[in-house]
Amino acid sequence: MRVNVIGTPLILHELTRIRDRRTGGIAFRKGLTHIGRYFGYEITKSFGYREKDITTPFGPAKGIEIEDMENVLIVNVLRASIPLVDGLLKVFPDARVGIVSAFRGPAPDFEISIDYIRVPEIKREDVVIVADPMVATGSTMLHVLKELEKFGTPEREIIACVLTTQYAIDRLEKEHPSAELYTAAIDPEIDSHGYIIPGLGDAGDRAFSKA
Repeated sequence: MRVNVIGTPLILHELTRIRDRRTGGIAFRKGLTHIGRYFGYEITKSFGYREKDITTPFGPAKGIEIEDMENVLIVNVLRASIPLVDGLLKVFPDARVGIVSAFRGPAPDFEISIDYIRVPEIKREDVVIVADPMVATGSTMLHVLKELEKFGTPEREIIACVLTTQYAIDRLEKEHPSAELYTAAIDPEIDSHGYIIPGLGDAGDRAFSKA
């Protein structure tokens, strides 16, 4: 499994802001959207491209066209992923979008339930990006990836998360060794309630609070 920790100053600046407990809901959502857009830029670096001849208002010129931009499928793991997906769509405006409503039960079992799933057909040439801000234990993501297998097998499977843990990475790598993961940071701990420490709190609650 290829793990890409995108620790650029701009992403770390946004991550610092959304980690801060004083950051309200509006600023938190904007931070997730910005990180989603930056992840999109990083993901395109792994895409192929072809040269293209064009004509400017003053004459011929050479440029490039990124391949597979029309083959992107973004899966939105509700509800905290909404701002993150919004950022990704700024980079992949032609992407198809799937929705998964997944819920992780309380400790110690952390039973996962998927209440709703609506995903377009996954084609062989597709690049599937599964967006979820927090991948703590990996249980929810593993369930989501298992459900997505029912819709087809893509060329590439990418997980985009703001934070994760080594524990989650190890579990994902065992079952999905060909997947790729993009994250801003790998945090050191998971507490008894299944939250990443130091993390950024409950991303869904913070993103959609009134503050």
